[in-house]
Amino acid sequence: MQSNQGKARYPTAVKISEQPAGCTIYELKNASGTGRITSYQVFPGIWLNYNDLHMDTCPENLIWDQNTLEINHCREGRFECEFLNGLYTYLSEGDLAVNTAVNNRVAHAVFPLEHYHGVSIIIDLEQAASMISTVLQDISIDLYALRDKLCGGGRCFIVRAKDSIEHIFSELYTIPDAVKYGFFKLKVLELLLFLSAVDTAEQAEKRPYFARSQVNKVKAIKELVTQHLEQHFTLRELSRRFDISLTAMNVCFKAVYGVSIYAYIRTYRMQVAAAMLMQTQDSVTVIAGRVGYDNISKFASAFKSVLQVTPSAYRKSR
Repeated sequence: MQSNQGKARYPTAVKISEQPAGCTIYELKNASGTGRITSYQVFPGIWLNYNDLHMDTCPENLIWDQNTLEINHCREGRFECEFLNGLYTYLSEGDLAVNTAVNNRVAHAVFPLEHYHGVSIIIDLEQAASMISTVLQDISIDLYALRDKLCGGGRCFIVRAKDSIEHIFSELYTIPDAVKYGFFKLKVLELLLFLSAVDTAEQAEKRPYFARSQVNKVKAIKELVTQHLEQHFTLRELSRRFDISLTAMNVCFKAVYGVSIYAYIRTYRMQVAAAMLMQTQDSVTVIAGRVGYDNISKFASAFKSVLQVTPSAYRKSR
């Protein structure tokens, strides 16, 4: 994830809040929420960013030169990727993606769940290529060859993190401050060595890609069902209303939001109900009706399945 301001769906204010030694912290804010990118320069031409975002979009591809390689690991949330051919796919928890700046089509990153946590490694190929040869005299890492292997032909290399990749990134999330700078160097080099040796035919994740029209329709479906919680829409009704086949609707919605339509709206209803329990004095029966439940027993059962406590216990515990 790259860190500077530009034209996105929401104007985003980007402020450098702190600059400790070897580190820059960017605070982001727009109408959809807030975020923080903590950026470390690991080597000349190589940066490691911790991305902690509670927003549905933020600027992307706005500071780095086109001759850069970007490696993203998704720890939590979902990350929407749009490619030059107009197709979309999604990173979910544990996914790894390698892309070049020139392959990214849009000027903002999109997070369908309105939160995203992960690590990105940004490599300025020209600067880093000369550095690598001096750091690793006995080991060959050709960054340009790596770019061509993983991202040639406008591709984005996406792989579900295997144990070896998960090992690299999981330690980056728990590293002690006292040793982090040296550890960053080791982990970046370890990742580059791994990617240099990876068999792209075996490792690449075969996942569905979706047309913009499909993505826009399932996002419109999400807006409809979350803005009318008191109503119950059948899948067939949604399919007809938005002119999308049942199969395409179900597959695309799950790709974008990570769960089925029914699971998404059920969880959303319970989250809204939980907020009402804390912020209003309305009875549980009234709140149940506002989120689409006429039967208080069914509401209580659904609430407990999502939040692990009954509505009454939730209100008392907070």
